[in-house]
Amino acid sequence: MKVKIEIDTRTFVRFWLVVIGFALAGFAIYSASTALIIICSSLFFAIALSIPVNRLAKILPSKSRVLSTALSYVAVIVVLGAFTFLVIPPIVEQTVKFAQTVPDLVDSAAKQYSVVDDVVNKYNLKPEVDKAVSSVKNSTTQFATNVGSAFLSILGSFLSLMVSMILVLVLTFLMLVEGPVWLKLLWGIYNDQDRMEAHKNILNRMYGVVKGYIVGQLSVSAIAGFTAGMVVFLLTLALNVPTSLIIPTAAIIFILSLVPMFGGIAGAVIVGFFLALNDWTAAVIFLAFYIVYQQIEANYISPKIQSKQIDLSPLAILIAVTIGLYLFGMVGGIISIPIAGCIKVLVEDYFVRAKKNRIKSEKPINKFIKKLKAAE
Repeated sequence: MKVKIEIDTRTFVRFWLVVIGFALAGFAIYSASTALIIICSSLFFAIALSIPVNRLAKILPSKSRVLSTALSYVAVIVVLGAFTFLVIPPIVEQTVKFAQTVPDLVDSAAKQYSVVDDVVNKYNLKPEVDKAVSSVKNSTTQFATNVGSAFLSILGSFLSLMVSMILVLVLTFLMLVEGPVWLKLLWGIYNDQDRMEAHKNILNRMYGVVKGYIVGQLSVSAIAGFTAGMVVFLLTLALNVPTSLIIPTAAIIFILSLVPMFGGIAGAVIVGFFLALNDWTAAVIFLAFYIVYQQIEANYISPKIQSKQIDLSPLAILIAVTIGLYLFGMVGGIISIPIAGCIKVLVEDYFVRAKKNRIKSEKPINKFIKKLKAAE
């Protein structure tokens, strides 16, 4: 039996308009991904800095929000400057050291493997092997001598990053200063007091989720960075590890630990690599420590500090972080979880209101009124 379904032209057109609208919205989001990253990062930093800004505004005699924001910015700039001058030079030094030691490693490997030499001599492969070894040595030596020019070649990318950072800082400053004014204008638009209070409640819950996540994640990352730095400090006392790696270790672990689930492991691998350039034993000890520490952090430190501010399942967190990393890189991985927490707040509010409306519509008096209207 054939079933014929008739769809009027208006419904057909509206359906395809919705599909095309979603496609265009997705394309617009993809095209403006860089701008969205900057805006979302600014909003994220504005919420993070709103905590000290609000406290300073209450403490200062003038109660000036602009002054409290400026003081907070001075602290941020000092931290960024300290990071640049204390972390970048040791990393560059270790990279140059690695490039300079590769030729020696090649020579050492060529001298130690006598079995390989026998095979090479037996089959008359020595000219080819010598040529390959010489090529590797020349390439690495050239890289070591031209490491400065290699950094100059990425100067354009660095400048672009600096421009983006300046734009983020400016937007964050304006959001902190003008945020209360914008909220006041927003609430002034409402005529329905109940709806305004409901939306205020939702916005406050979302703000609480983001603020709780920021404070908690910063605390967890600070503990991880400090602990990793202390371990490297102990390794400098017992093994051949330079003290210049202590602060970079703490900074690398702190920054990358801000990316949930993956960041800490990536930071440990990077630190382990730099330690291996100086002492393999130190690298193995540090990686073993960090594996144990990750278990302690995941099962005790992080749950204790976060205190269920986000209240997302591990699957939801993994999905959010994966989407954030693939769409917007490391920044997306950092802001993906609070965004997912805000979406959860909106979904919960929707289902609560839907349930109330359903219960209200199922009351006997409402059913009776519907029957009367149907009889008419």
